[in-house]
Amino acid sequence: MRTERDSLGEVRVPRRALYGAQTQRAVEHFAISGRRASPALIAAYGTLKGAMAAANRETGRLAPRPARAIERAALEVANHRHDDQFPVDVFQAGAGVSFHMNVNEVIANRAQELLGGRRGVYDQVHPNDHVNLGQSTNDTFPAALRLALRGELDRLLPAVAAGAAAFERKAREFMPLVKAGRTHLQDAVPMRLGQEFGGYAGALRAAAGEVAHAADGLLELGLGGSAVGSGLNTTPRAARRAIAQLRARTGHRWRQAPDLFAAMQSALPLTAASAAMRNLALEVIRIGNDLRLLASGPRAGLAEIELPALQPGSSIMPGKVNPVMPEMLAMVGFQVVGNDAAAALAAQAGQLELNVMLPAIALATLESADILTHALTAFTQHCVHGIQANPERCAAYAAATLSLATALTPKLGYRRTAKLVQQAYASGRTLLDLAREQRLLPAAELRRLLDPGRQAPVPRAQ
Repeated sequence: MRTERDSLGEVRVPRRALYGAQTQRAVEHFAISGRRASPALIAAYGTLKGAMAAANRETGRLAPRPARAIERAALEVANHRHDDQFPVDVFQAGAGVSFHMNVNEVIANRAQELLGGRRGVYDQVHPNDHVNLGQSTNDTFPAALRLALRGELDRLLPAVAAGAAAFERKAREFMPLVKAGRTHLQDAVPMRLGQEFGGYAGALRAAAGEVAHAADGLLELGLGGSAVGSGLNTTPRAARRAIAQLRARTGHRWRQAPDLFAAMQSALPLTAASAAMRNLALEVIRIGNDLRLLASGPRAGLAEIELPALQPGSSIMPGKVNPVMPEMLAMVGFQVVGNDAAAALAAQAGQLELNVMLPAIALATLESADILTHALTAFTQHCVHGIQANPERCAAYAAATLSLATALTPKLGYRRTAKLVQQAYASGRTLLDLAREQRLLPAAELRRLLDPGRQAPVPRAQ
């Protein structure tokens, strides 16, 4: 162990730790969940601290030698070289002060080493005076969270696009197959299995559009606002230079928020991203549940499609295979919906000049993006690509649906057609047989109107 001192007194810190006194206090006081900060947030904070050090060097606020050591140490953090040095629990001091100081201490101690100094001494690079020069938890934590979440959404969007593309390929494959539509879980007019799958692709594309729009909203940063938005102890030029550095380092068009007070008070861009992910989760839950219904069986269900058999489905029923990937997807979706509720509660809990519940928003939003990315990738790879259709079952349901009679209503009227449907249902006979027997229309016209394929024509290419 080594002994460090902060404003509250002496603290014993593990000798080889890159973190220091304030981190050690947080470890001892917040042994809550055992969960640590997202690697994405750690990396984003490293990127941010490197950009701020470069900006302070460029504006003459920080001498070149310590500034470059801080930049190098921050780059190592951004590259996940020191993820094990961030032990602070995700449930911690408000606003993320504990985690922010963890970042400052790790970078300071590593910069000390790069300059030939010792950990815990801080004679050449100090966590507050140098690494945190012109900054506050209150402007850097929200900025780092936006950086991290934007990066996670950049991973999520291709996963959604891949899922949509996989459904589009299945839509083309299944377009020749006519099946019974279902509304209210009751027989409806015929449609094509490919149209059903095309609808899933379209829903994913639309949800991805919401996520992309929300991702762009994260590009406004309150960097430079310092403690309350007034910019005390910083300079507008340093903030502008830091944002320029972030643009160069990430490839995103970061910009300073036009109202730094609003940026510090409000978590709106974060909750917008959370809500977009929630909406995506609702769509994937629905689609996964549809696939479970369509694949139900294999003999006592709909069985219009067959999902890939991935693992045995029962410890007692031999040969049973369950729709495990849609089940997993639903559970992930439920977690994302819950995370959005937590983020919403945290966002409305902001008071006056600061939202101190940002660590809860970070936990919720970054987890949602991460698990959605992994779940959609696995679902697409292990489920959607391998879905097979059951043409015989689709054709049988298409021929059996009593809603075929809908095509007769322009000729016979709604009431007369409804009576024919009731008779067919009660007798178990087909609509065509009864309609021919009653000579409601010429036989050839009845065959044409009640043809499932005619009622569900192949859509024209767009």
